[in-house]
Amino acid sequence: MRLVLGMTAGALLAAAVAAGGCAKPDETATPAVAQYDSANSPETESPASSGFLDPNLATAAALTALPGMSDSVTLAVIAGRPYMGMVAVDRVLARHLTEQWRDSVYTRLWIPLDLNTASSVEIELIPGVGERLRQELEEHRPYEGVEAFRRDIGAQAGLEEAVRLERYLAIK
Repeated sequence: MRLVLGMTAGALLAAAVAAGGCAKPDETATPAVAQYDSANSPETESPASSGFLDPNLATAAALTALPGMSDSVTLAVIAGRPYMGMVAVDRVLARHLTEQWRDSVYTRLWIPLDLNTASSVEIELIPGVGERLRQELEEHRPYEGVEAFRRDIGAQAGLEEAVRLERYLAIK
């Protein structure tokens, strides 16, 4: 089945300006996405159990619906597949979106990190994680499971923050 996005980058820009008065990060209009059968199959649109879209499986329509994503950014994400991790996704998005826009996208589009083996760069891609929290996360490794993670990081950053971070992680 072939789907064509109903909104062009220009329509998305107009919606963003109307909603918040902010300019889109990538204002270059591009043709609507078409002819990406595997990227548009309906069964790949639903978020994973973590609540995130998988950048390897998300449809063009689902990607374009994310904050800051224009047709051209969506095409770049699709063209870069497959992704082995978030650093590769970030390399593609960094060419089109500011760090603030990428953080916004990463609240909805993510490949879970194995916290026990993740690099510093990968950990700092998690929205809201800066150098200090990254150091705390690395200092307590290896984590034997979610309970150990909650105990160690909950004591440092608070239980609410530990639970928020869990969404981004796969502790193996």
